[in-house]
Amino acid sequence: MQHVYIIGSKGIPARYGGYETFVEKLTAGQESPDIKYHVASRRDNTELSQENDVFEYNGAEIFSIDVPNIGPAQAIAYDIKALQWAIKNAKDIEAKAPIFYILAARIGPFMGKYVKQIHALGGTYLINPDGHEWKRAKWPLPVRKYWKVSEKGMVKHADLVVCDNRKIEEYIQEEYGAFKPDTTFIAYGTDTTPSSLSKNDVTVENWFHEKNIQENNYYLIVGRFVPENNYETMIREFMKSDSQKDLVIVTNVEKNKFYQKLLQTTSFNEDKRIKFVGTVYDQPLLRYIRENAFAYIHGHEVGGTNPSLLESLSSTQLNLLVDVGFNRDVAHDAAIYWTKEDGHLAHAIDAADHYTEDQLYRNENTAKQIIANEYTWKKIINTYELKFSKN
Repeated sequence: MQHVYIIGSKGIPARYGGYETFVEKLTAGQESPDIKYHVASRRDNTELSQENDVFEYNGAEIFSIDVPNIGPAQAIAYDIKALQWAIKNAKDIEAKAPIFYILAARIGPFMGKYVKQIHALGGTYLINPDGHEWKRAKWPLPVRKYWKVSEKGMVKHADLVVCDNRKIEEYIQEEYGAFKPDTTFIAYGTDTTPSSLSKNDVTVENWFHEKNIQENNYYLIVGRFVPENNYETMIREFMKSDSQKDLVIVTNVEKNKFYQKLLQTTSFNEDKRIKFVGTVYDQPLLRYIRENAFAYIHGHEVGGTNPSLLESLSSTQLNLLVDVGFNRDVAHDAAIYWTKEDGHLAHAIDAADHYTEDQLYRNENTAKQIIANEYTWKKIINTYELKFSKN
């Protein structure tokens, strides 16, 4: 039996987040009978974790970890405590060649010590560094500096670096070439099942009526409301465009200073096309909203393969993506690309508005083909199981 310890997600059952969804899909879709997953879960992640130290879910063993309330350092303490639990457990059950797969690069300065313990067990340490966490504007400068140092430590000690985007893999090889890192590309996945809802469902009718939105008559943005996702550029440029359609923004803006700042800098409240509609936790409804958007605008630029991008490529007919390597690596020529240069996105929106039915149809087909070939969960799970079995 191959024992795989997964550390770094908040845990499963998944409530939110890319890593959490990944672990949920990996365990729920498991095909190999020869792998046993052990997944760390924050005590506050779900009621199951609050009530149990260890429990089974999706056939995996979930172990709950108490995290002290120490601000941004919480995530670091969580990963260390989870890794300590995992190493002890592997020792206790005498796991043969256990794999320790850490999601996100948060504990680099401490990894040297733990890697020695892992190797003493005959185990291997894998890291998935995610995107450029050290570039995220939400972190103060000292924290960003720590993330960069941490990433270096995580890569330096890794037996294998798993990258969910080929551009991340290139970056790891270039930035940390001195360590001669062993890297591999395994993408993130997305669901390709169409929404179970239709136009006449009460949920759909109520939502569209309440928000005063019409199918196929809006551009859509879905994502965390943070500066590095380029909300200011997207809103400002949409306001400059001649589009008669709405801009529907699905995000959480309650008590958000960034929202107030944007209001001051763009005066978007004076443009009736701009509609902040809150969050949508109902997945079939969110899928329906994506499927019935005229186009999707994507401004994420510091992550690797962004889950929201994969969802939009699999469900929205046209995608307008900020022009960074991560996005081009995924969407290739099945998108319109825009830069942050003044007027560039506004021009792209006006061009999109004039797409013919044939252009929209061909673009949608190409995007869906890319997802079907490279980004289904079934393919991702098979690739991981192969990798874990060969280790």
